[in-house]
Order: sequence, then structure tokens, then C-alpha cells
Amino acid sequence: MSAPSGIISDLRARLDSRAALTVLLLLHSAVTCISLIKVAAFQSYIHFSSERLWVAVAVAAAFSLVSLLFAAARFSFGYFAGFYFYTMILGFLWIDVSSEYSYQHLLAGLSAAVSLVLFLWPALFVRAPLRQLVVLSNARFEHLLTLILVISIVTIAVASTYNFRLVAIADIYDYRDALAFPGAVRYLTGWVSSTLLPFAFACYWLLGYRWRAALVLVLLLLFYPITLTKFAFFTPAWLITLTVLSRVLEARTSVVASIFVPMLLGLVAIVLTGATLASIPGKYFDLVNIRMMATASSALDIYNHFFASHPLTWFCQISVLKPLTQCPYQEPLAIVMQNTYGFGNLNASLFATEGVASVGLALAPLTALASGLVLALGNRASAGLPPRFVLMSAGVLPHVLLNVPLSVAMLTHGATILFLLWYVMPRSLFEPKT
Repeated sequence: MSAPSGIISDLRARLDSRAALTVLLLLHSAVTCISLIKVAAFQSYIHFSSERLWVAVAVAAAFSLVSLLFAAARFSFGYFAGFYFYTMILGFLWIDVSSEYSYQHLLAGLSAAVSLVLFLWPALFVRAPLRQLVVLSNARFEHLLTLILVISIVTIAVASTYNFRLVAIADIYDYRDALAFPGAVRYLTGWVSSTLLPFAFACYWLLGYRWRAALVLVLLLLFYPITLTKFAFFTPAWLITLTVLSRVLEARTSVVASIFVPMLLGLVAIVLTGATLASIPGKYFDLVNIRMMATASSALDIYNHFFASHPLTWFCQISVLKPLTQCPYQEPLAIVMQNTYGFGNLNASLFATEGVASVGLALAPLTALASGLVLALGNRASAGLPPRFVLMSAGVLPHVLLNVPLSVAMLTHGATILFLLWYVMPRSLFEPKT
């Protein structure tokens, strides 16, 4: 073993012990809550009451015990998604204590906490591999990767005929509402940018095809002038970050560090500089601490308020079900929230949509359990694949899941396709060649 490899292995062993991971998990919970105190100073829709600080601390401390499940569980796709959801629910429980919106706060908090626990049970611990009835050979699988590149290039070329505009990130909202793509192009854009290209990047990088991996990152970046989203702009940098983290750390620690480190950096930058959101430290804090995490937590607060006094959807927001029902909402829920609260297009996770909006607080834990079982299929489909590969190939989906319903993540963003790709992959692909 070479000296650098030995140093990395020793560092990984030290950092990835169960005790070290437990400490990191508890520190992450503390940083999440402290970050929300600072977020409240910039965002009017997040409230913080110093008078109720100790209540919030008590609630967060009790709920942080749930994070110990991540010290006990082995890595899987459900672990990756579940930890992001844990952070989101912890944030909501902190916000819930001081929220000025009128709804049943105690019931909402209990429902959210129980929902997460029921979600995590299958997401973390259902791991039995699916029997592979179809397995591609190594050669055919590499042909499949080439096909993914061809489909991606064609999708980019076609989508760019509808919109291709190089604008600064600050100006994207001036143009984004006018974007309109045909249904087929919209689905292909979601599948390619969220699933197919991240999957191809992970394969090429771990197989040692560095130039092809670099090409994938360029293709991903080309979705920014097409879709005009921050998500598209930062996806290549995010995949590089996961690649570096997973090279130094074991997969579980990489998952925790992927949120903890960026959030901690944003918090330190904004506290030490006292900057506004218009400054460089402020823009970083806005992107990571506010947009990436706090917004997903606050969406639960807003959905709880709205559906405390409006009809439930009973899943009619799912596009294929809407024609079959008398849905009380003819527009997507994100638009309904935008028109009601004026905070912009407010999509939300499965806990808000398939949970609070669809069935209400009492039944929301059951939909969370069902959602955990759905995502556990990803654990079973990817069983036997290297943890680092699963982490890198699924790198985009946890962020997707924080911000859209499960049905949208599975269909529009291609999580179902990723599960199928994992399922048919030859398990010998990453074995050393003799």
C-alpha cells in the first residue's frame, strides 16, 4: 500500500468509528438549530422566539436521539435520503415551536416526528437484495453508458431549441416563469439531469474514465441555460464534492459531512463577518443554509398552516389521478402556495405533500411508512454495489426529495430509472481487472 493510500485509510478508520460518527451526528443537529436562529434574522417566514428558546432546545435535544439510528445503520440509498429528511424534520420541529402560523402545533410536531421514524424503519433497515433476473454483461453495460451519453446530448440539443439563455443567477427569475417545454422534453430533462448523467459520472469516474466523467459534468452544466435553475448550475460542483468526500471518508460519514460541513461553513461565515445576504458570505449562506435546508423545513410549516383550514387533496395533486377525481385544486400545489403566501413557487417534500396535504396529520405517518418502503426498493436494487458508487450515482436525488413530492421524484426526476439501472448492473463491474 502506498503512503498516501495508507494515510487516507488510517484517517478514514479514525473518523468513521461509531463513536466519532455519533459525535458528528450530534454536532450536526446542534448546527442545524443554530443555523435556523440565524436564518430567522433574514427570512420573515421563519420565526424565532427567544422566550421559547428552551422549549425549542428541549424538543430538538429529544428528537436528536433519532439521529443515533444513523450511527447504528449500515449505508444504503435509504440512509442517504433518510439523513437529509432527518435534518429537514429537525428543522421543522425547531421552527414549529415559534411559528406564528395558526395550526395544531403539538399535533403537527408529533406527526412529523412519528412520520420520520416510520419512514426510517424501512429506509434504513430493509436491505435484502432483489433477485437479479436480468443482468447485463460488462461489455453491454458500457454500451448502455454510451447510450446514456447519446440520449443526454440529444435531450440537451432539443431542449435548447425551446430555451437557451446565458444569464446571471440573480436574473434567472426574470425569465424562468416563461419557460415552456413539451411533456416529453420535460420528462427527459428531469431524467437526464437528475438520474442518468449523475449515474454515468459515477460509473466513468470509478472505472477510471476521467475524460468521459469530465464530459458528463460539462453536459450537466449545459442544463443551466436551458432550465435556469440554481440546482442545474451547482450539480457538477456537488458531484465533485461527493466524489472528494467519499474518497477520504466512509460512505456514512460522507453523507453526514455533505450537509454538516457546508452548513457549518455558511454559519461561521455569516456570524464572523456580520454580512448581509447581498455579500459573498451572505450569498453562500443564502444558498446553503437557507435555500438548501431551511426552506425545505419551513415548507412543512406553511403546508401545515394551509391545510389546517383548506380541503385535503387525497392525492389528487398527482397528475395521473387528477382527471379521475373532483380535485379541490386545479393548479399544482406549488402554485397554490405561491398565490396564497407570495413566497414564490413552493414545492415540498413527501412529508408535506403525500403526508400533510394528502391525508392530514393523523394519517401522515402511514404515508411516510409507505414512502420508506418505496425508497427501500433502492436499497434492495443496489445491494452488492460499492457504497461509494451508490452515494455518487444517487448524489442528486436527496436534494430532489427534499423539494418535490415522492411521485414527482420517482417519475419526473427518474428515481425509478435509477433503481432499474442499479438492478441490472453487473456486480463484477468494479472488481479489479486481472
